[in-house]
Amino acid sequence: MQIHRQIAILLLMVAFAACSDERREERLRAAGPEPDLAALLRVADADVGQGKFARCSACHTITAGGANLAGPNLAGIHGKGLAQGNPRFGYTAALLAAGAHGRRWDDATLDAWLADPQGMVPGTSMRFAGIPDPLDRADIIAFLRAS
Repeated sequence: MQIHRQIAILLLMVAFAACSDERREERLRAAGPEPDLAALLRVADADVGQGKFARCSACHTITAGGANLAGPNLAGIHGKGLAQGNPRFGYTAALLAAGAHGRRWDDATLDAWLADPQGMVPGTSMRFAGIPDPLDRADIIAFLRAS
């Protein structure tokens, strides 16, 4: 009986490991060879993005009316102007200047920010190295769109 239980546990672990890649390879194949942001967003998964947003939740909340932490609450951020997502947050002068000409948090801007915040807006106080994987960024963008 004990050996059957161990086998069952092992099979469950293998099944969970196979699921933990969030259908990554399947989604990448569907996006095509050398996919651009639009192709990745077509296969992005907001539910997967919610899990990946966990790394952001140390500094950001995402619920409507949520608190500002080290970074602003990001509820409804998609489509808003840079440095205008949350009027109660003290944005840096660098981010305010970047948003001064009507620039918005659209897909491309969010992708650039998530890839390299300091590269996109030198002088921002966000000390985050960025997310190198384009599909991870697309999943988070899909989650932000839905939030």
